[in-house]
Amino acid sequence: MSDLVVIVYPTEAKAEEVRQLLLALQKEYIIKLGDAVIATKTEAGTIKLNQLMNTTATGAISGSFWGMLVGLLFLNPLVGLAVGAASGAIGGALTDVGINDAFMRDLSTSIQPGNAALFVLVQDMTADKVLKEIQGFGGVVLKTSLDETKEQVLRDALQRASATAGQEPGSNA
Repeated sequence: MSDLVVIVYPTEAKAEEVRQLLLALQKEYIIKLGDAVIATKTEAGTIKLNQLMNTTATGAISGSFWGMLVGLLFLNPLVGLAVGAASGAIGGALTDVGINDAFMRDLSTSIQPGNAALFVLVQDMTADKVLKEIQGFGGVVLKTSLDETKEQVLRDALQRASATAGQEPGSNA
């Protein structure tokens, strides 16, 4: 079973930095991600989703391949390529893998313009190692499907990082 974690960061760049860190941790088998999407809210109030994988482009590429292959069988590879690309793109656009887009858009309406929410679908992780890596980035937990104890540990770690970042260098507070 996967867990959903949504953390709000002050900028899209900070959220992207954390996403790239999580992807690097995935290569080290410390975490296994089902999806990682960044949602930002513009000044006009519109929500933009920065998906990890573009299903429309992926569908178009695979559709092109299969369309060209079928086209070769019927001695018209260009028509097969065009039809395959179009049908693959449509199929890819209609496919929603990972976190539901409508859910992300709904939840993202509550963030401030300019902020970014990092939606992460975690399939498996070594929690203490992941927490150690991301706690320095701060952020505020918006929503999780973690149990209350794990959620509180995450909130506390991120809050400590935010409090440390708010202190002036050299202060004794």
